[in-house]
Amino acid sequence: MDDSTIDAARALGDPLRRRLYNYVADSGDEVGRGEAAEALGIQRTLAAHHLDRLAEAGLLEVVRRKVSGREGPGSGRPAKLYRRSAHEVSIQLPPRDYELAARVLAEAVERHGAEESLHAAAREEGRRIGAATEAGSVLELLRARGYEPEADPEGEAGGSGFRLRNCPFHRLARDFPPLACGLNLELVRGMLAARAQARGEEAAEARLAPEAGRCCVVISKNNDS
Repeated sequence: MDDSTIDAARALGDPLRRRLYNYVADSGDEVGRGEAAEALGIQRTLAAHHLDRLAEAGLLEVVRRKVSGREGPGSGRPAKLYRRSAHEVSIQLPPRDYELAARVLAEAVERHGAEESLHAAAREEGRRIGAATEAGSVLELLRARGYEPEADPEGEAGGSGFRLRNCPFHRLARDFPPLACGLNLELVRGMLAARAQARGEEAAEARLAPEAGRCCVVISKNNDS
């Protein structure tokens, strides 16, 4: 565990700072100091202080751009905006290296052509998760697993579905894209099937639609979401 990880954990130890981080992360976009302050009901200067501390810890990135939509003289100075950093923080005591285990297993699956078995196992695990969870809806279930679903009214989900902003297996997907995307798809399909079966409904449709910076899966809504 290096110093940057400790700094990030310390930064999130403050409850208000943690709320600000969650607000920026949940927005899925760039957030200004005034917007964050209003959302949390605090003073702008206080929000600015804590947002800057989160940026110093590597949890947020700072972007400067004009938000007025105007350019040239009189258009104002660029605003200081914040967005979630791609920096990952993981604290494990005693030390563990599950990522290395995942990489070795992924290499073995690809080397021996065992993708079909992996997909079957992922579907079964998805069904187990979907049946065991107490989440009230598909959206809540996916949020609990870290997928960060968001509405996608005009995109790949067909105008009535949602995309998944976060891939819980980001590093694996970066190094083994087909393998990780297939695993994600079947895991989600299993969860959707289990939730639908428990409610006597038709399962929402999950399919692949890869896009940079997001999970590769999109979902067409049913009335459970």
